[in-house]
Amino acid sequence: MRLEEITIVLVRPSEPGNTGAVCRAMKNMGLSRLRIAASELPFGPGSPAELEKLLARAVHAGNIWEGAEHFNTLEAALADCTISVGTTRRRGRRRKSNTLSARELAEFLAVRQGRAALVFGNERTGLEGEELERCNLASHIPVSSAFPSINLSHAVQIYAYELYRTLAGPDTGGPDPVPGQWVPMARPEIDTLVHKICGALAGMGFYRHPGREEQARFLRDLIARAGLSRSEGRYLENIITRAGRLSLSGMPDPRLNPG
Repeated sequence: MRLEEITIVLVRPSEPGNTGAVCRAMKNMGLSRLRIAASELPFGPGSPAELEKLLARAVHAGNIWEGAEHFNTLEAALADCTISVGTTRRRGRRRKSNTLSARELAEFLAVRQGRAALVFGNERTGLEGEELERCNLASHIPVSSAFPSINLSHAVQIYAYELYRTLAGPDTGGPDPVPGQWVPMARPEIDTLVHKICGALAGMGFYRHPGREEQARFLRDLIARAGLSRSEGRYLENIITRAGRLSLSGMPDPRLNPG
């Protein structure tokens, strides 16, 4: 499943500011499909002040609201969705007994086909029992029992983030790293680095006795567990390479001892 196949459904939303913040949270994470079911929003064409409040909270995501679809009932809003997921923190009779966390849900949807709806209830009451019954699955956000209630827009942001980190990217393997982001070396890169390090050590006469293969395995496992980035791997390689050149020349390298 891809991000564009995910629809956020707000049931009976009543706070314009919250709805605007939901639009912003969605756009932050590459989601664009918003549906409003049985709206309680206290504005319409004759309420410009409330609409202004919504768009102010949406910041540059006003287009999400402008493209939102409106339905009289939740059933109509879910009609064309393959699977619908109700978000809730409550358990009880007529409520789903098993739920997935936000992260588990993202992983679940990653291997599904079709279109999914992620359903959020009213700011004050959440999803009612009958509304949750119309969903195929329930999901929750793990929170402290001291204060388990989460603001609507915050809840949407958490789910949107988990969906983005799992579903974004050409192969649904997560979003591309941003410049400067730490990314551990992949196995082929580690193998190449270990080969170069062992080659440099061999050039210094380090392997006068058997043991190169054992040390290569040790270095490979050590680098993998350390999670070196590519730049750190190159830096380590340069240190070993310079040391090898020094051993052959017998001359000190001022770059290694500037003092």
